[in-house]
Amino acid sequence: MRTAEIERNTNETQIRVELDLDGDGSSEIATGVGFFDHMLTHLARHGLFNLKVQARGDLYIDDHHTVEDVGICLGKAFLQALGDMKGITRYGHAVVPMDETLAEAALDISGRPFLHFEAAFQADKIGQFDTELVEEFFRAFAVNSRITLHLVQRHGCNAHHIAEGLFKAWARALRQAVTLDPRVKEVPSTKGMLEV
Repeated sequence: MRTAEIERNTNETQIRVELDLDGDGSSEIATGVGFFDHMLTHLARHGLFNLKVQARGDLYIDDHHTVEDVGICLGKAFLQALGDMKGITRYGHAVVPMDETLAEAALDISGRPFLHFEAAFQADKIGQFDTELVEEFFRAFAVNSRITLHLVQRHGCNAHHIAEGLFKAWARALRQAVTLDPRVKEVPSTKGMLEV
């Protein structure tokens, strides 16, 4: 069973994440941040992960702590659920069109955390959601999952479409990378390990 349960409790947020890498895309998401819930639902649906996220945060300040801390917890959940990483595909790549937007994600479950984020939001907010939090979320995820992640907006101007395209491309790339390849019996690295 490639599953994980992560809890994080601080003075700013209380978060619980449950993840099943080999799911059917079902989700129960409640962070108190509507647009963010919508994006995490895309992660589950397009990644075919079963995902539960419950978060309570200091939203009276803003959404930053909640979004970043969920990224931390999700990253840790993926790292835990991957276990010894034997047999995984390791690399993932997806390009997702969404109307005028084209978003690309490429990643390596490498043990070497890194984020390259290249997106230009022409609006500061999507509804009440600060667009700068998209990058903050992905950075928290990449660092805590120890994944090398490249996210690039190839085209687009609508902020909602850009964010959604990036989340969907990330989900599809993750789905590909965590998939078990029956031909691969060991860790997919000449080092024999996927760690720094």
